Amino acid sequence: MDEAVRVVLDTNVLLSLFVFADSRYAHLRQRLESGAWLALTDERCLHEFQRVLAYPMFSLDAAAQAAAFDAYAELAESVPPAAGLKVALPPCTDGDDQKFMEVARDGRAKWLVTSDKALLRLARRRGLAQLFAIVTPQRALEIEPTRLAPGAGEQEVEQEVR
Repeated sequence: MDEAVRVVLDTNVLLSLFVFADSRYAHLRQRLESGAWLALTDERCLHEFQRVLAYPMFSLDAAAQAAAFDAYAELAESVPPAAGLKVALPPCTDGDDQKFMEVARDGRAKWLVTSDKALLRLARRRGLAQLFAIVTPQRALEIEPTRLAPGAGEQEVEQEVR
C-alpha cells in the first residue's frame, strides 16, 4: 500500500467535513477514513477546533460537539514541535493561522488544505515551495497526491484567491 499523503486541515475545513458534512468535500473525508490521507494536527489546532465547535452560532449540543471532535481526533496524528533549528515560515496576516503552517512544516505535510484567504495568499511565497503546498479543498480533490509536489499549484491558488 502507498504511504498516506500527509495533510493539515484548517478549522474551517474540519467544520465542513465533521459538522456540516458538506457533500462537496465528502471525498476528502473518505480519503482520511480510508488511510489515503493522514491528517496532522497538534494541541493548539485541536484546542481551536474544540473551541469553535462550542460557538453558539453552530447550535451544537455537547454530544454533537464531542462526536465531531472525536471523529476527527481518531483520524489525526499529533505532531510534536520540531526540535532544534526550524525553517522560518512567512508570517500569516491572521496570527491564529500560523499554527497550521507550523504543523505542516513540523509534520512534513505535503499539503495544507484551507479556504482561508490569508493562508492561500501565502501559497505564492517561494519560501514555502520546498516545504508544503497550500491548496483549497476543491484543488485537493482535483489532484492526484503524486501529481502535486510542494510548491506546485501556486498559479491555480493565485487565481482562486483573487
